[in-house]
Amino acid sequence: MKQAFRAAAALILATTALTGMAMAQDDHDQWFAGGAAGATQGSADTFVQGPSRTSTESLGPFRKLVIRGAMLIDGTGGPPRGPTDIVIEGNRIVAVNQAGWPGLPMNADREPRDAEHEIDATGMYVMPGFVDTHVHLPAADKAPDVSYAYKLWLAHGVTSVRGVPLAPPDFASSEKNRAAANVIAAPRIFNYQTLGAGWTGGAVDTPEKARLWVRWAAAHNIDGIKFFNRPSETPAIIAAAIDEAHKNGMGTIAHLSQTGVASFNARDAGDAHLDTVTHFYGHHEALLKDATIQDLPSDYNYFDEQQRFGDIAEIWDETYPPGSPEWTEYLRHQKANGVVFNPTFNIYAASRDLMRARNADWNNRYTTPQLWSFFQSTRDNHGSYFYDWTTEHEYAWKKFYSNFFRLMNDYKNMGGRVTVGTDSGFIFKTYGFAYVEELELFREAGFTPPEILRAATMWSADELARPSGKAAQFGVVRPGMLADLVIVKENPLANLRTLYGTGHLRLNPETNKQELVGGVSYTIKDGIVYDAKKLLAEVTEMVASEKARLGLPGPAVPNPATVQE
Repeated sequence: MKQAFRAAAALILATTALTGMAMAQDDHDQWFAGGAAGATQGSADTFVQGPSRTSTESLGPFRKLVIRGAMLIDGTGGPPRGPTDIVIEGNRIVAVNQAGWPGLPMNADREPRDAEHEIDATGMYVMPGFVDTHVHLPAADKAPDVSYAYKLWLAHGVTSVRGVPLAPPDFASSEKNRAAANVIAAPRIFNYQTLGAGWTGGAVDTPEKARLWVRWAAAHNIDGIKFFNRPSETPAIIAAAIDEAHKNGMGTIAHLSQTGVASFNARDAGDAHLDTVTHFYGHHEALLKDATIQDLPSDYNYFDEQQRFGDIAEIWDETYPPGSPEWTEYLRHQKANGVVFNPTFNIYAASRDLMRARNADWNNRYTTPQLWSFFQSTRDNHGSYFYDWTTEHEYAWKKFYSNFFRLMNDYKNMGGRVTVGTDSGFIFKTYGFAYVEELELFREAGFTPPEILRAATMWSADELARPSGKAAQFGVVRPGMLADLVIVKENPLANLRTLYGTGHLRLNPETNKQELVGGVSYTIKDGIVYDAKKLLAEVTEMVASEKARLGLPGPAVPNPATVQE
């Protein structure tokens, strides 16, 4: 049956003509990062800097900021506690004080009394700022400038990101510095680059050249390396680069694409001391039960995006089953090597439910028309692979996700680290909103809400800090840590969906009408307070302006509900 389906799909693909917006494909000797689609041959994109931070969207930092009366979820996995007062001086938390007892009035005249600014967080929840460990900035073909992504991230509580890569080395380095100085409204940035990016030393085609590039990168504001298993990245070259990276306090992460996975799967990468495996690539290939290479059709073509993404899910019934001795041994082996799993569940979720992804609440109001056009299926928009996406495709992806979810949850349950990343800007995933979807998918995978928030904060922060040999300075709410916080009105442990910027619909029993509740109220990064609702309004204006410029329809009619402030 599987072979018959493949033959039918091949016939459909051979006879279907498609049109759409194409990316430039001029320099076929250059490889650039293609997000979920992997490293792609083509021309590098143009990136446009965003405007400087303004007082209309943010306040601070302050000599002394106090958040009063909040319920605290500190990021460690410990239970919520409150009411608490959180005291911040400059960009550091200096105290977390009990403000009273549940069910009783809060203590009067609480110290400190000399705050420059206070936030009344009575009845609200405070968490560490979220960490997105897998991001790319939108180029000019997706957004008018990169502040589009920054504002959506901050509006959803994301205060730190790892670019893999964020953008080309020079631009990413500049943005990293601007974010660190808080010149722009942006999360703090960790700058990972692909092997060989940015330097003038020629192709990295030997282990020795790999070591030279790593040393060059360490001296040029680059924090780590992203591998793609490209044809030129041999196992020896990757192993040398990993070894040299660790000698220079740099991190390593790999998207183990199909072009190289037969020679270097996730188990091999762990044995080479890779820090992080991102996406699902390499895991399932290390668990094949009756072969060492996935059973692909004879007419398979990796450059055909639908074959590439349609067929990879078919591996679900070629691996050792969940819970088998081989499955468990693989996970124990990876844990012994200290490998972090970074699943990015959301970025391929459209493959199992395309209609849901196309019709998400935020698409019309918060997705730029350029990004929406990029999402549409064409032969040359990388990752836009739904040429003729059938029930059978989604069936295979649902079965595949069942195994993928189980693998991540089992790894967590035996003590392995699993972190949160999105890879937005591809496959119907809009910045910020995709982060909350990722948290919901962690829940579907079996993680409890406290485990999810720990993965999104403390564990993800630790992953980014660990290569430097220093403890993370963010990811937990405690004295001495950087003042990176998220303040929300709804309890995220009860309903993660209330974190979406579009809010959550809830029936008011008194009015018998639905109301929009939730969303992030404030995001604090480095002690600077960002009004999440204002950031979202700025993005709405940006999207509406781009639609007007291009002569496209404006936003859809809002949900029939009132916004609860």
